[in-house]
Amino acid sequence: MSRDDFICENMGLVHTCARRFAGRGVEYDDLFQAGCVGLIKAVDGFDPQRGLCFSTYAVPLILGEIRHLFREGGAIKVSRSLKSLSYRAGRVREQLSAQYGREPTVEELARELDVEPALAAQAVCVALPPLSLTRQEEGEEGQIDLPTDSPEEQITDRLALHQVLERLEPRDRQLIHLRYLQHRTQQATAVALGMTQVQVSRRERVLLRSLREHLSG
Repeated sequence: MSRDDFICENMGLVHTCARRFAGRGVEYDDLFQAGCVGLIKAVDGFDPQRGLCFSTYAVPLILGEIRHLFREGGAIKVSRSLKSLSYRAGRVREQLSAQYGREPTVEELARELDVEPALAAQAVCVALPPLSLTRQEEGEEGQIDLPTDSPEEQITDRLALHQVLERLEPRDRQLIHLRYLQHRTQQATAVALGMTQVQVSRRERVLLRSLREHLSG
């Protein structure tokens, strides 16, 4: 199979990864384009002799390129079209507020902008400052609930985790397996690996830090 054919055959991986970032302020075409860059890097760097499935190797690279879009643009990257609509929505909102003597509803704003209500709501939200998920109001001890990942996201996360675990030395991989798959205590893990509990604790911290760095792209 030629290189181009192989790339085309695996485009589904790009769509799977791009969909998990849809609706976060970057247009889907931009997400898909960045994912394709990651796919091409994966095709060019893949070595089947290592015994890995191609998707296991490719997904972290695709996700890394997509995440790079968000790192380049700050906290959230907003498309030009949505930013332009947001400016219009701000002006129209002020006009309608003065006309009605109250805040306009999303439906009223959408009708004036000649867009769908969902898009009008998104345009209004773009103008709002980012919300800290760890901030607490005075006298409050609440938390902000986030939607759970879709099964598709869980699959890509598992593939990415499997990829970075394959890079570990066998002893380190076994340590992670005993601690987080078999749920053994550090003492029981130390006995199984011929280490002390302190050695397991220190090595575990190093490994978790390394895994987080690799998974964050």
